[in-house]
Amino acid sequence: MTPIPQLSGDAFEALRRLDTCTVSNAIEGFNVRLKNEGFVNGSVHCQFPKLPPMLGYAVTGRIRSSSPPMAGRCYYDRIDWWRHVLTVPAPRVMVIQDVDRLPGIGAFVGEMHVEIGLALQCIGCVTNGAVRDLEAIETRNFHAFAGSVAVSHAFAHLFEFGEPVDIGGLKIRSGDLVHGDMHGVQTIPMAIAAQVPAAAERVLEEEGAVINLCRSPEFTLEKLAAKLSRQG
Repeated sequence: MTPIPQLSGDAFEALRRLDTCTVSNAIEGFNVRLKNEGFVNGSVHCQFPKLPPMLGYAVTGRIRSSSPPMAGRCYYDRIDWWRHVLTVPAPRVMVIQDVDRLPGIGAFVGEMHVEIGLALQCIGCVTNGAVRDLEAIETRNFHAFAGSVAVSHAFAHLFEFGEPVDIGGLKIRSGDLVHGDMHGVQTIPMAIAAQVPAAAERVLEEEGAVINLCRSPEFTLEKLAAKLSRQG
C-alpha cells in the first residue's frame, strides 16, 4: 500500500485555524484546479456551524439504507471497516457516499458510530446521506456535514470502503486532506497544502486593505480602483 502523504504538525495546525473561504481564495492563487472545482456543492450542509474548522484525512466508504444488507448485524458492526479506518493517518474524517436512489432514508452515522470513531481519532464525517443523534454528536465536538437528518438508521449498512466517492459533486479519495466549517467542505491539494497558510495570510492582508479603505471617510471609487489595480 502506498504511504499517504502527511503535513508536518506546524503546517497542519496553521491550516486548521483557517476558515474555508480564506483557504479557497488562497488555493485559487496556485492555479492547480478550476475555480468551480475542489468543493462540495450546496446539497451538503454543516450541522454544527459553531464548531471550529475541521481538518483531517479522508476515510471513504459507500452505504445503502433503503434495503437490508446481504449479511451482518447492526449497522456499525463492521470490524473490517474500523480496521481500514486505522490505515489512514489521524486525524481522520469519515467520508460516506449514500448510493441509494434517494439518499438519506436512514442515517449511517449516529451517536454509536461517532463514539467508535472518536476512539479511533476520527473528528468528523461528510456524507450526502443523513446523520442523526445531533445533540449527542455536537456535545462531543464531532463535525457532521450531511445532506439531511434522519430519525432512523433504517437498513443503513456499509458495502464498500477505500474506493473514491462522490459527495456533492466532489470526488474524494482515501487520504485526501479534507477541510470544512460552517460554509461547507473542500479538499486541499497536498502538493500545495504546506504553502496555503502563507498564501492565506497574503489574501487576508489584501482584503483588509480594501476593507479599511471602504470604511474610511476618504473613500472614493478612484482610490478603490487604484488599490485593486496595485493588488492585481
